[in-house]
Amino acid sequence: MTTHAPQAAQSVTLPTTLDEAVAALAAVPTAVPVAGGTDLMAAVNSGQLRPAALVGLGRISEIRGWQYQDGHALLGAGLTHARMGRPDFAALIPALAAAARAAGPPQIRNAGTLGGNIASAAPTGDALPVLAALEATLIIAGREGARREIPVSHLLAGVDMLRGGELIGFVRVPLLHAPQVFLKATGRTGPGRAAASVALVLDPARRGVRCAVGAIAPMPLRPLDAEHWVARLIDWDNSRTIVPEALTAFGEYVAAACIPDPAPEPDGSVAPLPPAVLHLRRTVAALARRALGRALS
Repeated sequence: MTTHAPQAAQSVTLPTTLDEAVAALAAVPTAVPVAGGTDLMAAVNSGQLRPAALVGLGRISEIRGWQYQDGHALLGAGLTHARMGRPDFAALIPALAAAARAAGPPQIRNAGTLGGNIASAAPTGDALPVLAALEATLIIAGREGARREIPVSHLLAGVDMLRGGELIGFVRVPLLHAPQVFLKATGRTGPGRAAASVALVLDPARRGVRCAVGAIAPMPLRPLDAEHWVARLIDWDNSRTIVPEALTAFGEYVAAACIPDPAPEPDGSVAPLPPAVLHLRRTVAALARRALGRALS
C-alpha cells in the first residue's frame, strides 16, 4: 500500500490472535492498529499521522470469517469488502454486501476491512449506514481476554468510545431474512466516495422499517419518525404492498428529517436552503424513495 510505512513507524508487531494484539497495544500505548490500511496509510503518506509503532492485524485468522449465533451473524472485524461482496455473503446480509461492492476500486475492496470502516468512522464509510439500520452490536476485545458489547451507533456517536488497548473484534448483526437495500450517490460515474447514501431494511417480524442515511453528517442518521410513519402504511399481510404516493412522501419525509429547513428569523421568515444543500436534500429523498420501493417490490 505504501513505501513510506517503514520510515513512519519505529516498530511493527504482527500478532496471530486477538488477545495478542490487545496485549501489544497495551504494551505500547502509542501504537496504532492496522488491518487493510486504506485510510491509515493515506494519512501516513500525507504526513498527517506518524505512528510510533504499528500492530498489524492481518495474521489474526479468528477475525477474518463469520459464523451463525442465535439468529445473528457474528462477523469478524477483519472481513474485507471483497469477501463481503461475494454471493454467499450477499445471501446472508444483502445490504452489507451491496455496500462492500460499492466501497471503491478492487484494490480498496481487497484491502479494506469491516472493522477498519467502523474504527475510522469516516462519514462516507459505506458500511456504516447499513450497520446502523441493522442495529448491529460491536464486540470489543480488551485486556486479559475481556469482552464487552456496545451498539455500533454508540461508538459512531461518541457515546461509548474504545478505551486504551481495546480493539473491535466482531460485529453481531441480526439475520432478518427480509429485503435489504443499500444505495448511494457519488456525483460521478463508477464507484467512489458517497455524497449521500441510504440503507433500508425491512423487519417483518416487528412490522417495522429501519432506515439510515450516510455521508451527509459525521455519523449515520436514523429518521425514526419517518420509519414509524411508513411502517403503518405497509400492508404487511398482503405481499407488503404500499400506495405509490407513500413512497414519494417517505423520501421527502426522510430528506426533511435529515436536512431540515433553517430556523426562522426573528421576523418569522425562513431563509431558503442554499442550492447545494437543496440538491443534497433532493438526492436523499430520491435514494430513500428508491430504496423503499426496491425493498417492497
